[in-house]
Amino acid sequence: MSRTVFLRNSFMVLLCVLSCKKKEESPVPYYNTPDFTPYFLSKAEASEKITHRIGIFSFTDEDYKIITDKTVDHKIHIANFIFTSCRSICPTMIQNLSLVDQKYRNDPDVLLLSFSVTPWIDTSPKLKAFKESHKITNPNWHFLTGSKGEIYKLARKSYFAEEDLGFTRDSTEFLHTEHIILADRNKKIRGIYNGTLQTDIEQLIRDIAILKEE
Repeated sequence: MSRTVFLRNSFMVLLCVLSCKKKEESPVPYYNTPDFTPYFLSKAEASEKITHRIGIFSFTDEDYKIITDKTVDHKIHIANFIFTSCRSICPTMIQNLSLVDQKYRNDPDVLLLSFSVTPWIDTSPKLKAFKESHKITNPNWHFLTGSKGEIYKLARKSYFAEEDLGFTRDSTEFLHTEHIILADRNKKIRGIYNGTLQTDIEQLIRDIAILKEE
């Protein structure tokens, strides 16, 4: 074998290896830190390198049902943070999330969790009325209330809901964010989206479809 042929064949092998590796990597990134640096990894690589997961939680939904971290085990879930008296970003987020609802309302493997950031006001009956007023009938879309401290801690430390800024804030500071977080079946963060932008929600829907195939 000539040196030219050898080099060419070696180059082709290298291209094949790189191509195969690229195919293994998910087009939906993983996030491990509140600065949301994306990591495009294979599932095997992610199991070793991505250590952050959504933590333990337990809250009550609009039907007085207890929703915990076990509820989302092996399911894809979307989290956002709202309050029923909000007149700014929350109505837009709910309206845009209705696109996700339309696509996945009959899919038990896709859950939506809307955490109230004024849980001392947003009781289960109030959240139920809020859900009904927005004509949301999806049983897999839960509106959650509970301890303010626990919700704020979960939002900032687990979901990185306010990115770097929120991660360093005192837990008593009011939480108000347009961010929507996507977590996979292993409770690893796979996306952050601006809930006031329909284009971001359309990307969220595409990303959910990819995660369903993983």
